[in-house]
Amino acid sequence: MTSSQEIELLLTPEVAYDELARYRALLDAAGLVPGQADFVHLRKRSVDARGRQPLVRLRADIYRSAPPADLFGPWFSYPSVQQATRSVLIVGAGPAGLFAALRAIELGIKPIVLERGKDVRTRRRDLAALNKEHLVNPDSNYCFGEGGAGTYSDGKLYTRSTKRGDIQRILRILVQHGATPDILVDAHPHIGTNKLPYVVATLRDSVLAAGGEVRFDTRVDDLLLTGQHLRGVVTNTGEELTADAVILATGHSARDIYELLHRRGVLIEAKPFALGVRVEHPQQLIDQAQYRRQDRGQLPAASYSLVHQTQWQQRQRGVFSFCMCPGGFIVPAATAPGEVVVNGMSPSRRDSRFANSGIVAAVELEDMDVRQYGALAGLRFQQEIEQRACQLAGNTQVAPAQLLGDFLKKKVSAELLETSYQPGLVSVPMDQVLGAGLAERLRQGFQNFGRKIPGYASNMAQIVGVESRTSSPVRIPRDRDTLQHPEVRGLFPCGEGAGYAGGIVSAAMDGERCAEAVLAQVAAGL
Repeated sequence: MTSSQEIELLLTPEVAYDELARYRALLDAAGLVPGQADFVHLRKRSVDARGRQPLVRLRADIYRSAPPADLFGPWFSYPSVQQATRSVLIVGAGPAGLFAALRAIELGIKPIVLERGKDVRTRRRDLAALNKEHLVNPDSNYCFGEGGAGTYSDGKLYTRSTKRGDIQRILRILVQHGATPDILVDAHPHIGTNKLPYVVATLRDSVLAAGGEVRFDTRVDDLLLTGQHLRGVVTNTGEELTADAVILATGHSARDIYELLHRRGVLIEAKPFALGVRVEHPQQLIDQAQYRRQDRGQLPAASYSLVHQTQWQQRQRGVFSFCMCPGGFIVPAATAPGEVVVNGMSPSRRDSRFANSGIVAAVELEDMDVRQYGALAGLRFQQEIEQRACQLAGNTQVAPAQLLGDFLKKKVSAELLETSYQPGLVSVPMDQVLGAGLAERLRQGFQNFGRKIPGYASNMAQIVGVESRTSSPVRIPRDRDTLQHPEVRGLFPCGEGAGYAGGIVSAAMDGERCAEAVLAQVAAGL
């Protein structure tokens, strides 16, 4: 029988991030010396920066004999579905779509994944053209293409969606496909935008090796509807594809899909979302404020999470940080010409000189023109601000920006700071981009955040617009138990684009649930 001892302790960063020093400290805490323990398994690692000196909290199991064989598993194998009699069309090759495909294979269903964009390697050429030449390819950009919007982001894997599925299962599948094992340990795990393309390509290889299909440059342009039964889809080439069910996992920026559903009479609903700006600081400012030391040393680039309740015209709305990217870059995330959208990303080492985060305000249904636009009201709200940002900044991918201190004083910035945003910035009064309501709420939020983090709300930072793709402005409804659309049989709305996830892990878990729901429907003969 394998015996282990659980140890939890706080260590200085210099000890915690030194493998040999950490090993000795853990053994000492267990009252052991080298040779008395067969294996030390690090289970959790987090930074505690609440005291005068930041410390690293470690939790580990120390085995006096060989650890159990399943300690590093389970690993997953995927049976062949080449001859499977059941199939599912999966629209979108983001985390929801890819994990839906892998789970479908486990369940004996052949997945056919349709991705409007390109494979992860070819996609890079379109990103280069977007950054350098300001050319927006509507089917291949930071949002569309293999891996979805998450591929060229930070690869954040932290989620609070513990009731939606097995988080550790998702993380282990990612590790099996090339992610660093650190994601199984760190309290706020991330893969890094430089490593995600390999992981995504390996996930696709598993789908193909098992007999599934992945088709790139394949956009869904119409639905094959017979009454209230979705039999399949029509692609941009005119090809008609049918299957036992369709999992719709298109992500939160596939506006043409929302327009298609609306046009074909498939029930969709406007939903609240959030919109604002990216704020960019020197990473050193955030490090010093969070760690209270001049040099962060072995500590990871510091991050923050901020929230404040604002009041404007007798309406309360939250303002909060979103997708904070320590040691990261701001990137252009437009999906159509004539709009400017920004997002953040970080490499695995998070070693950029800049820190950036979305700072966004809640947009509720009463803030939109639901009377005129109905279910597409939030989408139109987004479009209007994104197009205005583009026009005011000169109708390229140059983004409107303003020094944060000047924004608070309603002063036009004469000059801007150095930036990580490659297409460039132009000084614009951000009130003109955002409108009075959003601008005032963001001001209240920034003023509050400046009291929490020294130097935060100053001209050492600048805001860049607009951060508008925080979540889908549309929800595609589904039955709580069957996960099927309440009116259209065979349609399974899935992931962020349908309004049921908010990140890589929660989208992956939702993809798995939808695959399981498809099996239940097919088995029941519905």
